[in-house]
Amino acid sequence: MANAPLLDRKFLERLERLTIHWQKSFPGLVGGHNRSRLPGGGQEFLDHRHFHQGDDLRAVNWRAYMRLDKMFLKLFQVEPRVPVRLLLDISASMTSGNGEKFDYARRLAAALCYVGLVRLDTIEVLPFSARLQEGKTCGGGRHRYTPLSRFLEALAPGGTTGFLKVVREFLNDYPQRGLVIVVSDFLDEHGCEKALQYLADYGNELMLIQIWSDEDRTPPWTGECDLVEAESGARLHIHVDNEARARYTEEFDKFAASIRSVAMRNSGRYAAIPTSTPIDDAIFGKLMQSRSVA
Repeated sequence: MANAPLLDRKFLERLERLTIHWQKSFPGLVGGHNRSRLPGGGQEFLDHRHFHQGDDLRAVNWRAYMRLDKMFLKLFQVEPRVPVRLLLDISASMTSGNGEKFDYARRLAAALCYVGLVRLDTIEVLPFSARLQEGKTCGGGRHRYTPLSRFLEALAPGGTTGFLKVVREFLNDYPQRGLVIVVSDFLDEHGCEKALQYLADYGNELMLIQIWSDEDRTPPWTGECDLVEAESGARLHIHVDNEARARYTEEFDKFAASIRSVAMRNSGRYAAIPTSTPIDDAIFGKLMQSRSVA
C-alpha cells in the first residue's frame, strides 16, 4: 500500500494564496512575485534604446525600423531571483517523539516549497545532519511539486548534528546571499548559535523554524529513568521529580529564546512550532504571525 502524501490536495489549494516574504534588500535581486526595473531579456516590455553593434538582432523592433528607418532594441523586464535555500535537519534527534519531528519537518518544508513554486520562486532544499547532503532544487511552477515531494518522502533520518561544519560547507558552496530557511530542533551538543550567526554575518537573511515534540520541552517521566541520547548513544541514569521537570522546561525555554535572539538581532524571523500544532495552524497561524509567509 502506498504511503500517504505529505500534503493533501485540499491543503495545497489553500497554500496558493500565500507568499514567502523576506525583509532584506538584496542589490540586483528580486523574488518571483516582485518586479525588477532592470532592462534585459524577459516577457514584459520595458523600453527602447538605440541599437548598437553586437546587440541581438532578435530584439530589434523591426516595425519601428520600417517606419523610421532607425534600429531600436526592445528592452524587457527581468526578474533575477533571490536565492531561497531551505536547510532541513534530518539528524537522529529528529526521530524523538516516535519520529514525529522528522515527519512534521518534512511536511512543513513541502508546504513552504509549494508556496514558493506557485509564486515562481526557486527553492533549494538541503538536508543536513553532520554534513550538508545532496539537495533538490525546485522551481518553475506548481507542476514541479511532485518531484520535490518524492525527494522529501525518500529522506531517512540519522546521524549526529553538526551545525558549524554544515554552515561552513554551505557558505563555501553557496556564496550568493539570499534567504536561508532553517527547519530544525537546533539540538547540537556543540551549540548552534555561532553557526547561525555566521549565516547572517555573510549577508543572508535568516528564517529560523524551531520544531519540538512535547516530550522535548516537558518530559513525561517521573521516578528512576535511564535516558539514551538519540545521536551519540550516551546513557544517563537519573531520578526525575516534578521540580526537576520544571527546571528542565525552564532551561529548554531559555534555549529556545537563544535561537530566537539570533534571528531577531539580525533582522530575521523565528517561529517556535510544537509538533502538537496542526500543520494548518503552523502555516496559517505561527508562520503568518512571524511574517514568514503572508
